[in-house]
Amino acid sequence: MRIASLLPSATEIVCALGAMGELVGISHECDFPESLTGLPVLTRPRLRPARSSREIDAAVRDVLRDALAVYDIDVDALRKARPDVIVTQDLCDVCAVSLDDVRAAVARLARGDVHLVNLHPTRLDDIWADIRRVAEAIGRAAEGEALLERLHARAAAISARAAAAPDRPRVLAVEWIDPVMIGGVWMPELIALAGGEPLVTRPGDHAPTLSPDDLAALDPDVVLIKPCGFTLERTLEELDLLPRALPWASCRAVARGRVYIADGNAFFNRPGPRIVESLEILAGCAHPTLFAAERRAHARSVVRLDAELRRHAFDKD
Repeated sequence: MRIASLLPSATEIVCALGAMGELVGISHECDFPESLTGLPVLTRPRLRPARSSREIDAAVRDVLRDALAVYDIDVDALRKARPDVIVTQDLCDVCAVSLDDVRAAVARLARGDVHLVNLHPTRLDDIWADIRRVAEAIGRAAEGEALLERLHARAAAISARAAAAPDRPRVLAVEWIDPVMIGGVWMPELIALAGGEPLVTRPGDHAPTLSPDDLAALDPDVVLIKPCGFTLERTLEELDLLPRALPWASCRAVARGRVYIADGNAFFNRPGPRIVESLEILAGCAHPTLFAAERRAHARSVVRLDAELRRHAFDKD
């Protein structure tokens, strides 16, 4: 089996199924597990490098408004890879190459035996279903069921412990800083499973952009900031935006030191096996005492901020 993965979450699924050795090509954003280095890269970004969140947002909107692709497929590299299976998605043209472009690239290969697996997760159940679909497509159905059993067990254990918490804090998940967008799709479900009350979005919703007045009316108990595609270090470069982007002076979460910055690139925004680790991180944000072990386990991926933007270790909440 020769597998090409055109998005990071699919690559993680393939590897979690034990098929890393069958990968013959990946996207330019696939970076986990680290042993992927050296595999042919089949995609590339079309956008010129932009530094700030505002510049990135404007550049993406310009490209999409002109009906252009954010990413290109290297058809020559894809032809050399000779994949039997290509895994892609049609949920978000900002997250990976568009499905239409993948179909056009496959047509140029002039091969009728390539199996195209298209993922479209908007809810947690969709993520589980996609893992099963990928497993079946690459001939690892049994491994897929075993993986799902482990993931379900971990998620259920977190949910059961969170249900025993004495309160359910109101949680605001920030998907983008400038402009401020609120996490949708599976994020409300993760927040609820972690013992919190999700604000603004419902399961399956796309990320809305909120005005300063709308944000000021929310007054969350917990704020989780995890910009899509940003590592923890990249987000920390824009800390000075937070007092202007959010109602910093009047926010209850800020006053109580319950603002968290997490690695949105590795977690939360990747609908694959590490979505359960995202749930563990959320539980540690919502209920620090109850989930102290999870905070220690993910201490390198999250920092806590106080009102003066000072950073504190996640496991020292």
